[in-house]
Amino acid sequence: MSSLLDLSNSVAAIVEQVEKTVVAVNAGTRISPSGIHWRNGIIVTSDESLQRYDEITVTLAGDRKLPVTLLGHDPSTDIAVFKLENADIPVAQIGDAKTLKVGHLVLGLARSSDGDIRAAMGTVSAVSGAWRSMSGGNIDQFIRPDITLYPGFAGGPLVDATGSVVGMNTSGRRGTTLTIPATTVNRVVQQLLSAGRIARGYLGVGMQPVQLPKNLQVALNLSATTGVIVVNVEPNSPADKASVTIGDVLVAFDGNPITDTADVLALLNYSDRIGKTVKMQLVRGGVLMELVIVVGERATE
Repeated sequence: MSSLLDLSNSVAAIVEQVEKTVVAVNAGTRISPSGIHWRNGIIVTSDESLQRYDEITVTLAGDRKLPVTLLGHDPSTDIAVFKLENADIPVAQIGDAKTLKVGHLVLGLARSSDGDIRAAMGTVSAVSGAWRSMSGGNIDQFIRPDITLYPGFAGGPLVDATGSVVGMNTSGRRGTTLTIPATTVNRVVQQLLSAGRIARGYLGVGMQPVQLPKNLQVALNLSATTGVIVVNVEPNSPADKASVTIGDVLVAFDGNPITDTADVLALLNYSDRIGKTVKMQLVRGGVLMELVIVVGERATE
């Protein structure tokens, strides 16, 4: 019994340690998502949980409400970032999600719109390497905690046994809970603070997946069974300047195999590719050829 009581007291102590860094984000939804005081004056939350980006307040402990201003958002990683002026609440202690192992105890925290803290405990049910969201966002690590994402928990922190915030919780498919790791959140926050936007590469083509004929795979010694066919080329775009034409089938980009449009979007999500010359391998008229293209910057949303 004493061991169980010690565990219970330890969990409660961690909640007390972290809870003042958790806010409710009042953005016109019936149930406010939560947010995390990630850096001094910087609040992060779940982008998909927001109905609007202006006239937003956050609720702190004690039902205190303060206005925040949008710095930017990245739907592909489900991260929205707000500025909180004259912040006088603690900043979350950010940890490293790479220390998580399957079976580790973790906490999900949330704050209600009236200022009360909420907590749910579970274990890490799955961890693996980097993955891409449905909209092509690069997520540094796959984390699925066995925690029920109750209403208002989206955008709140995943907390490890040391009291460190290792990521931001969000909804996955079929109502499962996923966690955006701290490294991904840090990258998005830093890009918004330094550039004022989420910069992504741009080619200027419309694409769709296409099956590669078996005889073509054999003739060209291609390992993939699919590629992406170009269905549109924007005038004066990077692709147009590189002589990409409608009907070209893209099979590799900068040495990375391409089997779906999401592969292209994921590679373009790295801002350091903008302005760089990369090699594009494609099939045109049954012939494997290579073009060089200078990656442009996609217009901001």
